[in-house]
Amino acid sequence: MKYFYFQQSIKPQWALLLLLYLLVISPAKAQEQKPGKGLEVYGFIMTDIGYNFDQIDPNWFDAMRVTKLPQYENQFGPDGRIFFSVRQTRLGVNSWTQTPLGQLKGTFEFDLFGSGPDVGQTAFHLRRAYAELGRFLVGQTENTFTDTDVFPNILDYGAPTSRALLRNIQVRYTNAGEQNRWAIGLEQPGATSDEGVYADRIDLQNVRPEFKVPDLTAEYRKVTRNGHIELAGVLKWIRWESTTPAPIDLSGDEIGWGFNLSSAQQLTPRTRFKGQLVYGKGIQNYLTDAAADIGIENNFDNPTRPLVGVALPVAGGFAFLEHKWTSAWSSTMGYSRVRIHNSDAQAGNAFKNGHYAILNLLYQPFSQFLAGAELQWGKRNNFSDGFESSAVKVQLSLKYTFSHTIYENAAE
Repeated sequence: MKYFYFQQSIKPQWALLLLLYLLVISPAKAQEQKPGKGLEVYGFIMTDIGYNFDQIDPNWFDAMRVTKLPQYENQFGPDGRIFFSVRQTRLGVNSWTQTPLGQLKGTFEFDLFGSGPDVGQTAFHLRRAYAELGRFLVGQTENTFTDTDVFPNILDYGAPTSRALLRNIQVRYTNAGEQNRWAIGLEQPGATSDEGVYADRIDLQNVRPEFKVPDLTAEYRKVTRNGHIELAGVLKWIRWESTTPAPIDLSGDEIGWGFNLSSAQQLTPRTRFKGQLVYGKGIQNYLTDAAADIGIENNFDNPTRPLVGVALPVAGGFAFLEHKWTSAWSSTMGYSRVRIHNSDAQAGNAFKNGHYAILNLLYQPFSQFLAGAELQWGKRNNFSDGFESSAVKVQLSLKYTFSHTIYENAAE
């Protein structure tokens, strides 16, 4: 699978120096200045201990990612593995100050869930780095297509599958009222491609991405008596250029688009529903665990362009219930699914369908402490070779949450 992304050059050592500045130097300066400035350090320390009864990609040993289940028999064998992890541990800083244009706020946050060259490692992973002034936001955070209020209260890091979630670099405008909210954003473009059965062809290896315009995202939220309903959309232009000399020309482009309908509703004083439905083409990079945006399709009638790239349709959704048994005990249960409409030149073991289910029991006697046990299940279906794989995982987690304000407005 080829990744079409702009490179992000934020190095862990520079990010940690920035955090040190915020924690040590910035508070000292704030004390010397007029009231209206503040800085909060927050986060949690989380330890996960669990057992995988089946097989999963070792780089994702502590997350249930259905795309990372075996593509063929015993790909990650043998079955069964215990794991210990602190990769969900998180640290962040919120800072704010008053300006003639209103309050200026900034957030810097990371966890230890290594990605990219650090995948599978306990390593620095930037989550958020953005600033807000009035109705405008600039930087990296959850994008406009994402509804964070429908994320279920689960212990697993990697799911539910098909969840709309992309922390992207963006410029966003938000207009919020008492009963509704709308927002529009321009975002860093990106996509992934699956060269399928032709992955080893030199012609395809000489194809390079060209991103000319940002992705466009928008959302509208309506507050209801017991929760909210939100509709979001995305529009993107995915283009690639072939550097192979004539007569073969594999250049092309596709329009990606999609919609995300989500809602959270308080069904009873103790039970809350969270759900989402998503559909689109070429928007897999906006979703959790949904494989490639672009697939290869045969086009043998055209000798100069025997292969073309197509935006792959994707559909998915999830439904979860959160129930409080007592003030301290609660449970979450739910199911999610994602389905890809594959192109004809994808390999037989390409990802097609994913299923995911959760059941947990959580104990939170006070806000700073959480303990829980969770049963996780995932299943993967391949495109056309008839193979499927599934996995069951048990996870125990302990989490200590903290938040300390180093400086506050003197009037507070």
